[in-house]
Amino acid sequence: MMLNISLTQMEYIVAVDTHRHFVTAAEHCFVTQPTLSMQIKKLEDQLGVTIFDRTKQPIIPTDAGAKIIKQARIILNEVERINDILQEYRDTVAGELKIGIIPTLAPYLVPRFIGNFYKAFPNVKLNIKEMLTQDILKALRNDSLDVAILVTPLNESEVEEIPLFYEELFLYLNKNQVNKIQNPISPEILKGERIWLLSEGHCFRNQMMNLCKIGKNNSLPGFDFESGSLETLRKIVDTEGGMTVLPELGTDQISESQLRQIGHGKHYREISLVYTRNFAKKKLIKVLEEELKKSVPSSMHSAENGEIVEWK
Repeated sequence: MMLNISLTQMEYIVAVDTHRHFVTAAEHCFVTQPTLSMQIKKLEDQLGVTIFDRTKQPIIPTDAGAKIIKQARIILNEVERINDILQEYRDTVAGELKIGIIPTLAPYLVPRFIGNFYKAFPNVKLNIKEMLTQDILKALRNDSLDVAILVTPLNESEVEEIPLFYEELFLYLNKNQVNKIQNPISPEILKGERIWLLSEGHCFRNQMMNLCKIGKNNSLPGFDFESGSLETLRKIVDTEGGMTVLPELGTDQISESQLRQIGHGKHYREISLVYTRNFAKKKLIKVLEEELKKSVPSSMHSAENGEIVEWK
């Protein structure tokens, strides 16, 4: 049987699988929901299988549907690669990059480079989304993202890593503790202190714990708090005491008197561009790499006289 499946129909089923909702998928495809539903139903009738179980909320693919959608993602990605290959041989830098970035980096890095990038490359559209590391890796594998900016090393065989810079990690103190705690501070001293941590799922939480050599934070009586925001933790330290860990880019507006190195030598987190091995947008990756490196001080381009804190 000769199948006549359009790229548009494949885009529609991939969109529904991604968003698990017909209306949301239609919005992202810039069509009406009836149009999208009609095309998917037409495809199901042609193939003789049901692609989505519409009795479930959120909508999920059937077993056959999941396999069809997986193949549709591969086909759409290969079609996109043709455009990417053409861009490699053109003089202009143009196209779209879907970028995932971790929440502990986005508020400090994105404002540094986004304006200059758009001025230098007006024909490149950057679609940037804050996501946790594990969600980013999943999105890279299913081609929902082109590239990511996150903490490495990942030790993942399916991806390539391009180190960008190294952020030194500091302990942040309440102002009342400044004259009581020496610099650098010994990790042994921290075992009796209240250290506010990020919530589960953040790679920086693991680095906090590894750096400070601690387990779960010691909360106030009747007040157990974890956050997905470093800025929230910093303000908790300011009002309630205790400590937290901040990356270098997050210390721009902070008095050096409230920062401490932990142990001997410097401790860093490595920030890299990450993409899958079959990625074709090499020219866009290169210009993004260059702009990101230019957005931070040159002193951050290496991790000399220090060590990288593991997060896995």
